[in-house]
Amino acid sequence: MVDLKRATYYDERKRIANKIDKYADIKLIIKEIAEKGKWMGNYTYGYRRILPLLQEAGYHMAEATLRRLMSELGVQPAMYNRRKNDHYSSYKGTIGKVAQNLLNQTFDTTIPYTVLHTGVSQIRLGNSTWAYMSIILDQATKEVLAASISQSPNKLLISDTLKQLEDKLPEGVNPIIHSDQGWHYQLDYYREKIDSLGLIQNMSRKGNYLDNAPMESFSHLLKIESLPKIRSCKDIAEFTCLFRKYINWYNNDRISNKTKNMSPVDFRTHALAT
Repeated sequence: MVDLKRATYYDERKRIANKIDKYADIKLIIKEIAEKGKWMGNYTYGYRRILPLLQEAGYHMAEATLRRLMSELGVQPAMYNRRKNDHYSSYKGTIGKVAQNLLNQTFDTTIPYTVLHTGVSQIRLGNSTWAYMSIILDQATKEVLAASISQSPNKLLISDTLKQLEDKLPEGVNPIIHSDQGWHYQLDYYREKIDSLGLIQNMSRKGNYLDNAPMESFSHLLKIESLPKIRSCKDIAEFTCLFRKYINWYNNDRISNKTKNMSPVDFRTHALAT
C-alpha cells in the first residue's frame, strides 16, 4: 500500500474528481450530427461525413481522434459483409446489341440529368426469399430518379423503372444511361424505350465492376444502412414499404461529401440554380 500524506491523498482525489474531459463539448456536437444521420434507428454517418461538418462548425481534429471519439460515443455506423450470393449477375452472353462504353469510368459530371446509371441488384429477405431492385441514379446528384421492386428480375421490373424515369425527366435533356451488359439492357424493347426518351445507351465492359461503381455504391449503402430492418421483412410487401421509405430519406435527408454535404435533392436544386 502506498503511503500518502492525508493532504496529498485528498488533493489527488479532488484532482481526479474534477478532471475535465477536454473533448466534452465536441462530443456533444459529434453526437448531434450523428443523430441527424440516423435511419430507422441506425447510425449512418461515418467519420468522413462528420469531419467536414465539424470543420464548418469551427472544430478541427485528426481523423484518428474523431474515430476514437465516435467509438467512445457508440455512434459508428454498422458494417456490411458482402456475401457472394448477394450479388446478382444478369449477364447471359451476347443475346442482343451491346452498346459502346462511352464513359470509360468518367464519373465526374456535376450537371444533373447528364449521366444516369441503372442496374438490378438482389437482396435476401427475412423469410429467405429474394427481392430484386431496379434503380436509375443520377451521376451528378446521386439522386434516385426511379426505383422498382419485384420478386423476379423480369421485363416488367425494367419497364416500370423506365416509366418512372419518363415521368421524372425534364424536357430537353438527353442524358447518357449506363448499365452493365445484363440481358435486360441488350433487348429491343429496352433500347427502343430509352431511344424514345432521348437517352444515349452506354454499357460497361464485360466483368468490369469498376465500370458500374456508382450503382455498386448505392446498393452497398442500402444494405449497410437498412440490413437489420431488411432481415425482419417477412415478405416482398414489407420490403417494398421499407425500400420506399429509404429512397425518400436517401433523396431528401441523407447528406454526402460527394454532394457538398447536401442531400441529393438539395444538391440538384443548388446545381440547377448556379
